[in-house]
Amino acid sequence: MSRKIDHIAIAVKSLAEALRIYESVLGVSSTSVEEVTDQKTRVALLPMGDSDLELIEPLADDSHVGRFLAKRGEGLHHLCIQVDDIQAEMARLREAGVRLIDDTPRHGAHGCLVAFVHPSSTAGVLIELSQSSSRPAKPISG
Repeated sequence: MSRKIDHIAIAVKSLAEALRIYESVLGVSSTSVEEVTDQKTRVALLPMGDSDLELIEPLADDSHVGRFLAKRGEGLHHLCIQVDDIQAEMARLREAGVRLIDDTPRHGAHGCLVAFVHPSSTAGVLIELSQSSSRPAKPISG
């Protein structure tokens, strides 16, 4: 199974302000801004070679990212690993006793299927698994 770092996500209070800072500091422009209504977030991608830097702004205080910001402040939110088959990867992790946040994949930004690995199983780092929309998605049951 192929794996690569898809993106590193940073939680921010203001996407507009963070974009101004990161575009200036890194010398790159955002390739897209998207609202992910299911997760109550707005995300922007900044290309960084074969990976992206993802800035995430909460659209509501009660969203996961809103609660994260209230508790921890701005900063690293998660590491995203691109996988070929998210359902097979989730099954492999369950077999290995890894704690998952999601029981089934859900729809994420850019048409990807995503699932999260609980930080208690990964030395305190939230990890997102992502299956690209370029690969035909298996139906999500449930």
